[in-house]
Amino acid sequence: MQGGKAAREQRLGFACAFLVLFIWSGFILASRGGATGVLTPWDLAALRHVVSFAVLAPFAGGGVLGRLSSRRAVALAGFAGLGFPLCAYAGFALAPAAHGAVLLPGALPFATALVARLWLGERVGRERALSLAIVLAGIALIAGADFFAASGAWRGDFLFLAGTTSWAVFTLLVRHLGVTALEATVAVGTVSAPLYLPVWALALPSRLDDAAWGEIAFQGAYQGGLAMVVASLLYTRALVALGPTRLAFFTSVVLALAAVAAWPILGEPLGPLASVGVVLVTAGMLFGVLRGSGRTPAR
Repeated sequence: MQGGKAAREQRLGFACAFLVLFIWSGFILASRGGATGVLTPWDLAALRHVVSFAVLAPFAGGGVLGRLSSRRAVALAGFAGLGFPLCAYAGFALAPAAHGAVLLPGALPFATALVARLWLGERVGRERALSLAIVLAGIALIAGADFFAASGAWRGDFLFLAGTTSWAVFTLLVRHLGVTALEATVAVGTVSAPLYLPVWALALPSRLDDAAWGEIAFQGAYQGGLAMVVASLLYTRALVALGPTRLAFFTSVVLALAAVAAWPILGEPLGPLASVGVVLVTAGMLFGVLRGSGRTPAR
């Protein structure tokens, strides 16, 4: 009976993780388009927080956060609600979408492994190290020489790495605190907005008045609804079922999906080496998930 329950939990985790892949791939494309259009990166963050707060506030009032102290809720919101999206949106205004795909989801397995080693003392096993090496080889082929050709993009790259690290800390913090998917998502969505929106309204540059209503509606729905509420619930639920090590490998495939989707959507075709890189990243993810050492946390 216990084994059947564990198997169902794992299948649910895999289903949630696969859905996250597609939402995060769209996040890369939508964020790059939004940050280089009329809206400022700070406007994208504001739309994210307004929509997610409106959706999640009723759950906070229902006592979902009763088990979380205010300090823990602020910590979760700080890393996932402020650190990750603010660094990502600002990075997309300075560096191409390909850089964001490589350094946000692509680098997350490495950031998670590093933070887990420094904070929790977790060692990287032989099979996990091999999986990371395969993913790294694929990332290198997808990035290629063009990755270093964008002048001045290093500032955006630094922000992407900071955002990835912030999300890695959030991932491990969820496991460390033992919070549920709903608790983590509601904490991030309802605590981040009151912290960020007054600063945005009073001090940060905005071009919201110049943007078309269609663009505002799309970015609000995608960034606040899909990327924040839906993806956060799915990601955190997958984290509970699979653990941070195995889940981190899934995110590396976002890089491959975004690279493939950029062909028809942005007119950026994949070269032969990049195509091989997509295969390697996917293979490394599968090897890491199927043979990795991540354990399902007890819940």
